[in-house]
Amino acid sequence: MTTVRDAVRALMRGWKLTTVFGNPGSTELTFLADWPDDFRYVLGLSETSVVAMADAFAQLSGNAAVVNVHSAGGLGHGLGSLVTAFHNRAPLIVLAGQQSRSLLPGDPYLGALEATEFPRPYVKWSYQPARGEDVPAAFARAYHLAMQPPTGPVFLSVPADDWNLPATIPRAGPRIAPFSPDPEALASVASALDASTRPALVVGAAVDADNAVSEVVELAEKTLTAVWAAPFSARSSFPENHPLFAGFLPPNPAGVAGALAPYDCVVVLGAPAFTYHVVSANGPELPPLHVISDDPQILARAPEAAGVLATARTAAAHLKALVRTADRPAPEPRKPAPPAPEPGPGMPMSPAFVYRTLAELLPEDALVVEEAPTHRGVLQEQLPIAPPRGFLTMSSGVLGYGLPAAVGAALAQPARQVVAVLGDGSSMYAIQALWTAARQRTRVVFVILDNGEYGAVRKHATRNDAGKVPGIELGGLDFTALAQGMGCAAHRIDTATHLRSALTSAFTSAEPTLLHVTL
Repeated sequence: MTTVRDAVRALMRGWKLTTVFGNPGSTELTFLADWPDDFRYVLGLSETSVVAMADAFAQLSGNAAVVNVHSAGGLGHGLGSLVTAFHNRAPLIVLAGQQSRSLLPGDPYLGALEATEFPRPYVKWSYQPARGEDVPAAFARAYHLAMQPPTGPVFLSVPADDWNLPATIPRAGPRIAPFSPDPEALASVASALDASTRPALVVGAAVDADNAVSEVVELAEKTLTAVWAAPFSARSSFPENHPLFAGFLPPNPAGVAGALAPYDCVVVLGAPAFTYHVVSANGPELPPLHVISDDPQILARAPEAAGVLATARTAAAHLKALVRTADRPAPEPRKPAPPAPEPGPGMPMSPAFVYRTLAELLPEDALVVEEAPTHRGVLQEQLPIAPPRGFLTMSSGVLGYGLPAAVGAALAQPARQVVAVLGDGSSMYAIQALWTAARQRTRVVFVILDNGEYGAVRKHATRNDAGKVPGIELGGLDFTALAQGMGCAAHRIDTATHLRSALTSAFTSAEPTLLHVTL
């Protein structure tokens, strides 16, 4: 007899979804029973880590990832990371256990009340099938919805007794192809670029996620367009050492308006227009905007712009063919920041110097995963990202993503060196992921920048004249002992010489290493 479990596993094989991230509980045992040898189960010790690992794995593998969590409690533990996955547009299929259907009328122990309401609004679709035999079809629908642009997480609640019921196997149809943009709408954008004397492109994470960086580079070079990174872009979507790269837009209205004021045409590709975090005056009036996104919500949030519904890669390729080769002068190249000075004898290292050292020693194709928001500005100055080197962070602002995300990224691309640069505060939200890093023998170097506080909170408090604010100071965290206790090699780093030697050694290791850098 073919069971619901057999049918769903057949679909998972067909779509190459044989890696499952999870933390098991009793309501998931019927899904996990008789685990097949061709499937991989990645155990995380907290659902916060589990969801974040799956998020990065999905983004770096280019396919959906399956997450298995425990009823309401497990999903509750993972909700912070689910918020991040939603903003990261990570295609996750979150399978949550549910108590047996025969027990549900009595609100049983470990039952999920209103299961489909719990993850909303941070999923594209949330569903508990009415009948057990409907689970395979629901799983198929979940996969296609997760993968359809704009990609994102979906949620299925499956009662424990459903998995053993008889079922038929739906056909695993191919992934739904991306949609094509309206030709007239794109032609209008091309005409605006041709007519412009000072055009600018603003690129967001969706460009890199859609493997469109090379097309955008060719478009910018053909049109001699300055290129800005969108505020809080979670990926690097244009080579940051390219002469046309203009810099990073700040997350406030006045900063964006001031940076874009010199241009007479701005095309925003694969990003909202714009994501703000800090209150400010509005600044000068924005130039004419054209926003190209595969997300109707992003287009609707910029009613003053001319919007085009399109995926980044398709739009860039079409625009590249439509625009004329520009004969206008190229914009002035951005001046690079000077290298951070090496600390003198007995002086602490600065974050800028740590990033400078990483830039000197990183393998050419390394992936940098970052969650040290206090030091984002010096990262951008000292460690410019350009292909084949990559960059990944979170779009949500929810701390706890970076450490487990580095593990998930390494599992998706095991031949690639992954370096996670993390703050001391953010690391502690999901420190258990070090255990998974060691268990899976991932090729990750974790660099913890320890300034003994929640530095981003202190910056905001200072900026807002908040006076005395409690809960900012940390200190006393021994990351070396924590890492070693979970099976990772670890070293405390206090000098520039030790930093260089430790990084050089770590980059030759096939297993995870943590460097606790005191600032």
